[in-house]
Amino acid sequence: METVIGFTAIAVALLIGLGALGVGIGMGLLGGRFLEGAARQPELAPMLQTKMFLVVALLDAVAMIGVGIGLYFAFANPFVGQLLAAQAAVGG
Repeated sequence: METVIGFTAIAVALLIGLGALGVGIGMGLLGGRFLEGAARQPELAPMLQTKMFLVVALLDAVAMIGVGIGLYFAFANPFVGQLLAAQAAVGG
């Protein structure tokens, strides 16, 4: 049972860490492209800024969904219950 809990902890760390890394890279690329677009056509900057903030909100939502799933697996691990049920069925 300790291996299930250990592997779940590793999976949660990877889920949250790689999600945060992906969002950070995405926001960096998005900010750079916004600055390029605003520098090329300054009159479109307000429209581009609105769209940039919308996409940033969607990127943050992806990270928060990953955190929510990670917390679910960390505190309400469904795999431990399945493991205990399987052990009880086998008779161990």
